[in-house]
Amino acid sequence: MVDVRIFVTYKESVFDPQGETIKNAIHSLGHDEVENVKVGKFFEVTIDSEKKDLETAVKEISEELLVNFNLETYRFEILGGEA
Repeated sequence: MVDVRIFVTYKESVFDPQGETIKNAIHSLGHDEVENVKVGKFFEVTIDSEKKDLETAVKEISEELLVNFNLETYRFEILGGEA
């Protein structure tokens, strides 16, 4: 079993209204040093790498379910376990 964290974020070219709202709230607290905020989501997934190749499983899960490729992109990192 391998633990994987999949990060999904907006593409650079996509306006992030939630990130902009949070940035404005941070500025209202007096933190004008903050120039940008990006909002995303992550998923922690445990995969049995004996049943399927780890990278193939992550790619299929991400591309078929988690990511809207019109707006988003993803990356992942392996957290631990047996590869």
